Amino acid sequence: QVQLVESGGGLVQAGGSLRLSCAASGRTFSSYVMGWFRQAPGKEREFVSAISWSGRRTSYAESVKGRFTISRDNAKKMVYLQMNSLKPEDTAVYYCAADADTAVVASAIGSYDYWGQGTQVTVSS
Repeated sequence: QVQLVESGGGLVQAGGSLRLSCAASGRTFSSYVMGWFRQAPGKEREFVSAISWSGRRTSYAESVKGRFTISRDNAKKMVYLQMNSLKPEDTAVYYCAADADTAVVASAIGSYDYWGQGTQVTVSS
C-alpha cells in the first residue's frame, strides 16, 4: 500500500517554472514505477511523465519533452516534476501515481494502482 501527497502547485506566468513534489508513504516505495498525470477542466486525465524504480528509465508526453524533468529520491520516498518554460496549456490538476508493475514505465492510466489527491497548476498568459 502506498499513500501519495502532491505539493508545489500554484500560479505562475507563462515562461516560468514550478517544481512539483510527491511524498510517498509505505515500505515498498522504491519498487514502484512513479508517474505524473494531469487533468485540465473539461478534459480527460492524461499522461505527463513516468520514471522507473531505479530512475534510469524515464518517459515523457510529447507535449512536455524538453521542458519537464522527472526525478526520484528513493531514500526520501519522493518524486519530483521540474516544469520549465510553462505554457497556459499546462494549466491542470497534476496527480502523482504509483504502478506496482516495474517491468514497464507505463503511460496508461489503468496501469497505475495508487493516486494522490492532486495539486493545481495555473499558468497565466
